[in-house]
Amino acid sequence: MKKIKILIPIYNDWPSVFKLLENIDLQFDEEDTDISVLIINDASTEAKSNKIFVPKNLSSVKVINMKHNRGHGRCNATGLKYINEKEDFDYVIPMDGDGEDRPEELFLLIEKLKDYPNKVITADRVKRSEGIIFKFCYMIHKYLTFVFTGQSIKFGNYTCLPKSIVNKMTNEQATWSSFSGSLAKIIKDRISVPSIRGKRYFGPSKMSFFNLVKHSLSIIAVFKTTLLIRSTLFLAIYLFLIIGNISLITLIPVVGVIVMMISVIILSRRENMSEFISSLENIGSIDKIK
Repeated sequence: MKKIKILIPIYNDWPSVFKLLENIDLQFDEEDTDISVLIINDASTEAKSNKIFVPKNLSSVKVINMKHNRGHGRCNATGLKYINEKEDFDYVIPMDGDGEDRPEELFLLIEKLKDYPNKVITADRVKRSEGIIFKFCYMIHKYLTFVFTGQSIKFGNYTCLPKSIVNKMTNEQATWSSFSGSLAKIIKDRISVPSIRGKRYFGPSKMSFFNLVKHSLSIIAVFKTTLLIRSTLFLAIYLFLIIGNISLITLIPVVGVIVMMISVIILSRRENMSEFISSLENIGSIDKIK
């Protein structure tokens, strides 16, 4: 029987995560799969809902309470490390806790395991639910990521990771700052399923323009060596082409690339392996819902 852990980082959005649990529970009734959920509570300031859903088809649900707020990405990394060291499992499926990773697609991920039991399965976005401005900004993010890293990353946290890959992820320092960047770096041969970005169960999306920029730079920072090489080539060729026609306007791309390089170097310092190794020390109490 396959043992699958669903990993959900959460900060304050308790109504969403409990609705997500209900919807996950509805997806499973087969006896050949053991599904359990691990919720990483990122030191939420809001109390849990008094009405806690107890699932019927999930084997267990735990809430791991962090001592200090560390952010979504680092909670994800801490959760992977906790599962890798403390839990008995075959696969891990990280999910967002707000409904944007649709539980209906869990079946697609798990079905692929029948044909590719040792491969990473990614939920690649084929459609998004945000407004046209955000979609345009997201397209620019993907374009810049590809140009400066050579990586076409169409997936986020929503993936299915075999145990061997979880172990690799917890030994890769980039996981501490960028899940998708780290996965793209260490695993080239991936299998994908189509995924539609769902709508949040409650409230507006928390992915602001600033967070999107930070997300993009965090991915690029994983491939900082490639970035530096490509950026240097770009600057050399561009300056050669505009020589004799240099002005404030023609220097805008140069300034933009230099600012990005500096930002990436700063962000790359967040890849602190010693902090990642000691991340389990930030875990406080553990609540068992089932």
